[in-house]
Amino acid sequence: MLHLIAGKPLVQHVWERCQDCREVDDIIIATDDERIAEAAAAFGAKAVLTSPDHPSGTDRIAEAARSFPDHRTIINVQGDEPLISPALIDELAVVLRREPQVRMITAAAPIHDEALVTDPNVVKVVFDVKGDSLYFSRSPLPYVRNASAGARHYRHLGIYGFQRSFLFQFVAWPPSRLEQTESLEQLRAVENGVPLRIVLTDDLSPGIDTPEQAAAIEQHFLTTPPL
Repeated sequence: MLHLIAGKPLVQHVWERCQDCREVDDIIIATDDERIAEAAAAFGAKAVLTSPDHPSGTDRIAEAARSFPDHRTIINVQGDEPLISPALIDELAVVLRREPQVRMITAAAPIHDEALVTDPNVVKVVFDVKGDSLYFSRSPLPYVRNASAGARHYRHLGIYGFQRSFLFQFVAWPPSRLEQTESLEQLRAVENGVPLRIVLTDDLSPGIDTPEQAAAIEQHFLTTPPL
């Protein structure tokens, strides 16, 4: 579906943010909707039409990536995040390029509102001392039995990066037990023994999942002057 925000297609706002990246060589819109592909062509973006039968965005990205065999690392930016940070995208791209042993990467931000810890719509993540994921959950994670230990809660952000070979390995695996239980596709990698590198950020980029969120983003673009 083609959503308009402040007079532009939503996907155009996301594409324009990606245009500000300095560590990204190519920007491609992968979609199964011809209206989005046509809109992308109208504002000068490169778009790839994919199958409508993909079970996840990662599967869609993998299909699109097959058309670009020279792309060695791939960042999956959601099409409903018009305030995504170009600097965050760049950071993920740099880590993947400099550390080829990192097969999959994502981002997380500290949770400052305790009410979000128990919100199942806010995905939490815990990670080891190297910054590699241990687990993702919609439940409070970790459970704080001993507050004096100083544990913090982190919110997972829905941006993913892949080494090319691992992207195709990921989509070749069937959906895993924990992935289906929590409805979190990143658990497919974790359950197959591949942690995700976690990049920490304070830059939250709210997606648009409800009419209220759409209205708030619309107001942001109407009241915030362009950079």
